[in-house]
Amino acid sequence: MAQPIAIAVHGGAGDIRPTNLPADKARQVEAYLREVVEEGYRLLAEGRTALEVVEIAVRRLEDAGYFNAGRGAVRNARGEVELDAAIMDGHTRRAGAVAAVRRTANPITLARHVMERTPHVLIVGPAGDSLAEVWQLPLRNDLSTPSEVPWTYGTVGAVALDRYGHLAAATSTGGIDKKAPGRVGDTPIIGAGTYAEDDLLAVSATGRGEYFIRSVLAYDIAARVRYGKIPLPSAIQQVFAERLEAIGGEGGVIVVSPRGEVFFHFNTPGMYRAGKDAQGNLSVGIFR
Repeated sequence: MAQPIAIAVHGGAGDIRPTNLPADKARQVEAYLREVVEEGYRLLAEGRTALEVVEIAVRRLEDAGYFNAGRGAVRNARGEVELDAAIMDGHTRRAGAVAAVRRTANPITLARHVMERTPHVLIVGPAGDSLAEVWQLPLRNDLSTPSEVPWTYGTVGAVALDRYGHLAAATSTGGIDKKAPGRVGDTPIIGAGTYAEDDLLAVSATGRGEYFIRSVLAYDIAARVRYGKIPLPSAIQQVFAERLEAIGGEGGVIVVSPRGEVFFHFNTPGMYRAGKDAQGNLSVGIFR
């Protein structure tokens, strides 16, 4: 049998309901998510690595303007954009992340460069933007322009399994609207909002980052699978109930298993999501 492939993406979880998201906008976002997933699946089938595909998928989501990441990012209390992102290779457990960068157009690509071109994992603030310049990555040109999409919502992420049996995860965000300058959430914290490890899982999270950091949510799911031998769906549900919800946290995760299963789990009214599993089953949704 051929090695399975799978991919899932998200565009954030929260108070997303048919009453506050017009039907035409919902269809527009669902179509975009479907397009990103189909493209990613095709690339995986062609032999591209999971690491490559999650970066490409998240970059597409950063560029969309529909989500709270990249071009659509919300502003902090000073009206500034501060962007966070992380990427992790499940094969090597190498990871790269950036936080509070302001001028980088695609923070997820900068995060991958940090992983591959430095001995570090996390670079923050102006130093990250300076590296983007050195590496000749595209820079933002709309620092003073608020998002033109008032229904923008959510952190973005992607997880994938490639034909070589490797997993990868990537996440990118603009953080909380009107956050304190310098605030950093779970997205660039490996093990909180982003985690991948071959033979276990790849996970990308979205929600109120402080709770995900305090729960070490992404790694806690992985640890229950590895050490407790708990089935992945049960591990996800347990972590939400025992770790996240127990302290008042809300949000969601997308997860891909080593067998090419795709899981979505969220405790909010909605989560922008799409995925395609090893059997080629496509799932796209927003509401419960």
